Amino acid sequence: MFTVGLILAGLAGALHIYIFLMESAWWTRASVRSTFGMTEEEAESTKEMAFNQGFYNLFLAVMVFVGIVVVLAGNVGGGAALILAGTVSMTGAATVLLLSSPQKASAALKQGILPLVGTIVLAIGLL
Repeated sequence: MFTVGLILAGLAGALHIYIFLMESAWWTRASVRSTFGMTEEEAESTKEMAFNQGFYNLFLAVMVFVGIVVVLAGNVGGGAALILAGTVSMTGAATVLLLSSPQKASAALKQGILPLVGTIVLAIGLL
């Protein structure tokens, strides 16, 4: 069970790296504008905010991946703490998106399901 939790957390981290790229590197691309439902003008005017937001996603992913490396190096407690801090934060961010912008429920669920399930499975695996 613990290994499945590590895999799910790793997938959540990979998804958040992809979100980082969309927000920080590709924000004004037509495909990303379409994903976020923005015009070119809206993307340009929010580019700085999205750049910053993307790095939050990157740092959460890094926390998860460092935690996985720490677990693989033999420190299960320390690594699990890092992983859970990352996945719980990812889930929290998705929950805030869902509650503050219900029209973006699809995006919130895409962003939040993997870390939520990863958190649960990892926690069960730690028992």
